[in-house]
Amino acid sequence: MKKLFALLATATLAVTTFAGEFADIKPADVKAAAAAKTAVIIDANSPASYQSGHVPGALSFAAIKGNLAASLPADKNTLIIAYCGGPQCGAYLNAAKAAEKLGYTNIKHMSAGISGWKAANLPTEAAK
Repeated sequence: MKKLFALLATATLAVTTFAGEFADIKPADVKAAAAAKTAVIIDANSPASYQSGHVPGALSFAAIKGNLAASLPADKNTLIIAYCGGPQCGAYLNAAKAAEKLGYTNIKHMSAGISGWKAANLPTEAAK
């Protein structure tokens, strides 16, 4: 019985770890944060994807990653939201971990990604 409990505990831990290092945030909450200008939103998709349509106000990680610190606010408690293509995409981790490495503590992941954003019929903006 102890072995079964240990196995279940290990499996639960593995699933929790795999589920993501950063808390999920829903597209509707991202939209609200963008409208209120209470978050920095980072699109970790390719430059072509970003140019064709991204969450309004989102920064292109490809464009800012060389000098990320200059693109983020001084307040390390600022909400940072990273996203990429969709639930199976892991590119957001590059942006989220880079922000974390700079000392930001309030980082979330919009796991729905740009595909979920569009599926929710939320507006996108094209790069200028």
